[in-house]
Amino acid sequence: MTYETSETAETSGAALPGAARPRRNKVPEVTAYFWIIKVLCTTVGETAADLLNEKAGLGLTGVSLLMSGLLAVVLVVQFRTRAYSAGVYWLAVALISVVGTLISDNLTDNMGVPLETSTAVFAVALVVVFMVWYRREGTLSIHSIDTTGREAYYWLAVLFTFALGTAAGDLVSERMNLGYWLSAVLFALAIGAVAVAHFALGLDAVRSFWIAYVLTRPLGASIGDYLSQPTGDGGLGFGTVVTSVLFLAVILGLVVYLGVTRRDVIDRRPS
Repeated sequence: MTYETSETAETSGAALPGAARPRRNKVPEVTAYFWIIKVLCTTVGETAADLLNEKAGLGLTGVSLLMSGLLAVVLVVQFRTRAYSAGVYWLAVALISVVGTLISDNLTDNMGVPLETSTAVFAVALVVVFMVWYRREGTLSIHSIDTTGREAYYWLAVLFTFALGTAAGDLVSERMNLGYWLSAVLFALAIGAVAVAHFALGLDAVRSFWIAYVLTRPLGASIGDYLSQPTGDGGLGFGTVVTSVLFLAVILGLVVYLGVTRRDVIDRRPS
């Protein structure tokens, strides 16, 4: 499978299926802000899922249904917008991070599915989404999320990256028994290796983006666990409440900043 890496080729649509594009791009530009907020969202996804499961009294299944319902509502709003909106988009990412975590936890804790199996299933599901998406649209670039069909593929892929990252991260941590902070270092190094492959070795932008996107999930989860878990279990003991509130506050501040400055809007038009 080959990928288009030139922005002109990816965004022109002249020879691609679904070339009619009534809306502007629905996702942000990939900047440092994007990756910072993404990691923060994955951290919140881990700690918020634990917090809700412990404090809400709904059980893992009840919390999963509640958060899935909230995600569905936010995605309806996201699909109805005609251009990228920082607040709506990142709220959807934060919720999908929680739901992706809960899906993996349900399979492991409620259904007894081994982490090896869930990791393999999510990996296959993600590959299938990418294959169908590419076959129908001719690109997997986030610079071309400007039709309803492409946006549907995008959010489905994002959901599976979170579920895969959760299962794979838990599998690595469980098998290697590294502890939270060493796991975070390991996944950070893996993301660094992807960056080197992209900038120095020519790995194309689309592959680099999606590989890094998957890896940020276990990175954020390891950071969240390290901060929130008790010191006796290898964490810093801040708890899920403090960790979740702290990271949500930083996310909110960054999203408000981006909403005002529009520094992450793709193809900004001159005023």
